[in-house]
Amino acid sequence: MTDFTLTKGDDGVALISWDVPGKSMNVMSFDGLAQLGDCIDQALADDAVKGIVITSGKEGSFAGGMDLNLLAVMKEEAGDNPAKGLFEGTMKMHALLRKIELAGMDPKTKKGGKPIAAALPGTAAGIGMELPLSTHRIFAAENPKAKYGLPEIMVGIFPGAGGTTRMVRKVGAISAAPLLLEGKMLDVKKAKGAGYIDEIAADPVAAAKEWVLNASEGDIVKPWDAKGYKMPGGAPYHPAGFMNFVGASAMVNGKTQGAFPAAKALLSAVYEGALVDFDTALKIEARWFTSVLMNPSSGAMIRSLFLNKEALDKGAVRPAGIPDQSVKKIGVLGAGMMGAGIALVSAQAGMEVVLIDRDQEAADKGKAYTEAHLDKGIKRGKTTEEKKAAMLGRITATPDLNLLQGCDLIIEAVFEDVAVKAEMTKKVEAIIPEDCIFASNTSTLPITDLAEASVRPDQFIGIHFFSPVEKMFLVEIIKGKETGPRAVAKALDYVRQIRKTPIVVNDARFFYCNRCIIPYINEGARMVTEGVSPVLIDNAARQLGFPVGPVTLTDETSIDLGAKIARATKAAMGNEYPESPADDLIFWMEGEGRLGRKSKAGFFDYDEKGKRQGYWKGLQDQYPLAEDQPDLIEVQERLMFAQVLEAVRALEEGVVEDIREADVGAILAWGFAPWSGGPLSWLDIIGAPYAAERCDQLAEAYGDRFACPALLREMAAKGQAFYDRFAPEAKAA
Repeated sequence: MTDFTLTKGDDGVALISWDVPGKSMNVMSFDGLAQLGDCIDQALADDAVKGIVITSGKEGSFAGGMDLNLLAVMKEEAGDNPAKGLFEGTMKMHALLRKIELAGMDPKTKKGGKPIAAALPGTAAGIGMELPLSTHRIFAAENPKAKYGLPEIMVGIFPGAGGTTRMVRKVGAISAAPLLLEGKMLDVKKAKGAGYIDEIAADPVAAAKEWVLNASEGDIVKPWDAKGYKMPGGAPYHPAGFMNFVGASAMVNGKTQGAFPAAKALLSAVYEGALVDFDTALKIEARWFTSVLMNPSSGAMIRSLFLNKEALDKGAVRPAGIPDQSVKKIGVLGAGMMGAGIALVSAQAGMEVVLIDRDQEAADKGKAYTEAHLDKGIKRGKTTEEKKAAMLGRITATPDLNLLQGCDLIIEAVFEDVAVKAEMTKKVEAIIPEDCIFASNTSTLPITDLAEASVRPDQFIGIHFFSPVEKMFLVEIIKGKETGPRAVAKALDYVRQIRKTPIVVNDARFFYCNRCIIPYINEGARMVTEGVSPVLIDNAARQLGFPVGPVTLTDETSIDLGAKIARATKAAMGNEYPESPADDLIFWMEGEGRLGRKSKAGFFDYDEKGKRQGYWKGLQDQYPLAEDQPDLIEVQERLMFAQVLEAVRALEEGVVEDIREADVGAILAWGFAPWSGGPLSWLDIIGAPYAAERCDQLAEAYGDRFACPALLREMAAKGQAFYDRFAPEAKAA
């Protein structure tokens, strides 16, 4: 099979087409690199070829990036020196793209080369953008769905095939920053405006051919290869450039808190590369790229955020032998914030939606949520009035349960009360078809208990969304004791339709995600009662890579919700409920009327617009600051172990059946330190022996909640890692 094919036209233009067999979007492999090199060599050696155009055989896209398994191959082939293998493999990519860039010209005079252009029919990401950057001119199609960028930073690496060095030299460090440091993908007009692509054309191949046939020798010399080149915005030793790089360093550390090694490595590659000639800069980029790849954080992020997430998105845990269960008509019970969000994403996916609430006014309010969302999209140019009308036309807002006839999936999102949910379940099951799957969007109530109200418990399942529904990437699917495989398949197929990532867990108190996040919040609250500064607690979490600290998170999710959960849990567990100083703090705050951001009073003070004004000083009147504050690492490890030990227990108890779901779920649901790859990946990074030893120390100092789980103790004794022992690859779909 061939990834790249060369066709020589009578007009003197050689067309190199990239079309990977069996893939919806092109990805670069070792074979592909070799084939591309052969095509370039043949075209440059043929005197009849006047110019080269590189394009894609895929309609609507150029390339989605690199096959990240290629990095593992580089390591393996190097044997005892994986860093050497990665560096040399990266330099081979640099050599190929540099060959395209120089295009056969004399290295000294920069004459005699052949013009090479890239014609992009659509999306170009990663190596799919780095390859065009090495050509002499980039033509992109008038494709409104296409996106262009270098998103590698999002999976723990950075553009290492020359994209970092070329982009900075093309547009300057400040203009390149959003693409490199934030992984932003731009539409074609914004990419053109930012200077990432050169021209937009109705027929990019034709436009590229015309250009290469008329290009002069001067047109194909890259600015950085020409005499007198000056970096846009200034090099680091230039007054303006110096300030840019100082600002960039502050920005990176402000956003990452130093927790993400790839961002710092990228900035180092840019800064050091800007001080030297282009070819030396490529070597510096390759060295920093290798350094990042050798960091265990990089491997963990790639595994969780790319490989594992992709596997789950494609149905890695879907029950075998169940035919397609795509949803055509969905009923959403409850038009509050959650129900309205579920209706929105379902209508976006093309489903017919029946949105139910107690009266027409409440139902209409839920539908208005979608209308407001679409109005924002129109203002931003992301949708049109026609698409808005079509999407709103798919949502029927009504109090009439009889309109649920014909639904093949029901999602209940009513008040979080067993009796209320049971009553609704019985009413709706009397109307819907016998094969309709019934799901509850509960965040705390056991699915097995809720299924007792159903006459078809095998068709009853939990589908737990996170708020706001339209923005959160994860959906947690919960199997009750009697939930059947078709219900699981239905839920998974629905989540795929709405383009979110699913995890499937077994029923247990708080399921998986809330089970892990609640100890994080509670540990922060415990420390407040101990006199630890809330500033230290929140910043310790942020420096671990969490989006917000536990104190801030409590205000965001609302303090009375925490109090409600604590009371309900205590009522359910009775004497087995572990009393906690965290509860005392939350109940006291609730009594003071400080319920968080929604009441503009919580652990923070707020202005009239709801903007945080600083931590509430009255907190120290009740819980005075300790004279001696704990070590930063001590605070961080308490916050980390509070969560990861629950993840281990969830695996140990069979709540989580696949460790990929534990890691991906943690990152997507509550932002668990993405650099770590997730709680189980983090334990693999620090090693089970150290983790078990640290558990013992924390348990002795702070209590049994840090007691080492038997599974972790056993793995420590055997020197095992989670991703070795549980071999998720064997379960891949």
